[in-house]
Amino acid sequence: MSQNQYIVAALYKFVKLPDFAEQRSALLRVCVQNQVFGTLLLASEGINGTIAGSRNGIDAVLSHIRAISGFSKLAHKESLAPNNPFLRMKVRLKKEIVTLGVPGTSPTKQVGQYVSPQDWNELIQREDVVLIDTRNDYEVEIGTFKGAIDPKTTTFREFPAWFRAQGNLHNKPKLAMFCTGGIRCEKSTAFALAEGFDEVYHLDGGILKYLETVPEAESLWEGECFVFDQRVSVDHDMQPGSYDLCHACRYPVTEQDKQSELFRVGVSCPRCAGTHTKSQLDRYEERQKQIEIASQRGAKHLG
Repeated sequence: MSQNQYIVAALYKFVKLPDFAEQRSALLRVCVQNQVFGTLLLASEGINGTIAGSRNGIDAVLSHIRAISGFSKLAHKESLAPNNPFLRMKVRLKKEIVTLGVPGTSPTKQVGQYVSPQDWNELIQREDVVLIDTRNDYEVEIGTFKGAIDPKTTTFREFPAWFRAQGNLHNKPKLAMFCTGGIRCEKSTAFALAEGFDEVYHLDGGILKYLETVPEAESLWEGECFVFDQRVSVDHDMQPGSYDLCHACRYPVTEQDKQSELFRVGVSCPRCAGTHTKSQLDRYEERQKQIEIASQRGAKHLG
């Protein structure tokens, strides 16, 4: 494909899907047949994932998903990438399409109030609103909304414990939450309502929809947005950002990080250096060696 011809589609929808396991093979087949790459998660509570491919390929997969009972109104967000951001196609079966780890928490039962990107700025600048970034620490580190609280979690499973420990959240009547594409906020606002909060809001479509919709001159977003593919991050124009990825710890790295003596391509970065076992380092070094050999041959290594 030529420059900027890969369509990257992020999607999710919470819906009761009791036969989710039976949907896997047909969904994987239509993705492979249309040369679409990425990862899709299926669970009894719905679907979640990001895929990339040609315009026709993405449309074919989305049409297939929307033909499944309950998904006719599935929404998705698109961006462009100069190269395929995924190495393979995976359709996985899960207990949850985003793992909070609190049984009974379901956006199909209750969920916070959706706020459009156009109305988000006005809400989060109000004095009676607590703004919470529900993403993980390495995501928040490279970009967030001005004034947002960072829970400093390493996984979404840690969010409930952090939330319950914040007694001061009750000092203000309104909670506003946001995440990359909106899915974690669906779970976190459902959780907050179950914890007794009455006025809970979240950014409809997440950060990606906000960046796509709100002009940079009017934006309250600061930095770049981490994405879970080989682009690593996107800027306010939804173009690939300035970060790379440490393939050992999966954290974003800057050009300055790469200048550190602790940075070794594919093996370590300043954040994770010294934390790996010898067997892990040997495995990372071998993987990087195979990547370089494949690159010299003009091939793509899938490891």
